[in-house]
Amino acid sequence: NGTPPDGRAGILRLTQDGKPVGHGILGDTYPLNLYYAYGIKNSFGIGFDPVTGNLWDTENGPQFGDEINLVKPGFNSGWEKVQGIWKLNQTREKDGIFKKSNKQVEFVNFNGKGKYSNPEFVWDKTVAPTALIFLDSDKLGKKYKNDIFVGSANNGRIFHFNLNENRKSLSLSGNLSDSVFNKKDDSSKIIFGENFGIITDLEVGPDGYLYVVSGFRGTDEGSIYRITPNLN
Repeated sequence: NGTPPDGRAGILRLTQDGKPVGHGILGDTYPLNLYYAYGIKNSFGIGFDPVTGNLWDTENGPQFGDEINLVKPGFNSGWEKVQGIWKLNQTREKDGIFKKSNKQVEFVNFNGKGKYSNPEFVWDKTVAPTALIFLDSDKLGKKYKNDIFVGSANNGRIFHFNLNENRKSLSLSGNLSDSVFNKKDDSSKIIFGENFGIITDLEVGPDGYLYVVSGFRGTDEGSIYRITPNLN
């Protein structure tokens, strides 16, 4: 019983001339036949895993619940029933946590073609994640090759995540093993760099190094940074 699809709140899959691919994942009528995923809130970054071909995205919550998601065909990210791990219009205490067994939350599933999945990572307090990229290069060291890097607009940080062996979730330990970053958690485990201003894009250059595009609040100036390894 959701709003009829209108091309918003989703990730669309189409040919270079704007046509739907095949019969569509969720349905065969326009614009539903363009949707690859739905229930998406304010996404600024998507990237394909160069190893598996899986699609991942970042999403911005209202004032909480920013997300990193593994986006399979027909993925429902939950907006606006669930954000992060919480039911909307609920306290973010234990009783507000969404569980798939909760029958009170009914998702639109397009006759079973769509499926809700939990985020792979959630920030309790918003960081405004933007670009998401896989570093398909070993120029920063073999330990970073094919890992996920995420930029943020709120604090100018670049976050770094390893993936697990099957590359369907993030490899997290300690206080982050619950896949939720809370205020008390140690951010140094996932911060790769900081003080970059408002990060709008991350790219891997032809030289294999990581490039950062950022702006600064209160000015129309911006910068492009090239990140190279510290050889000292």
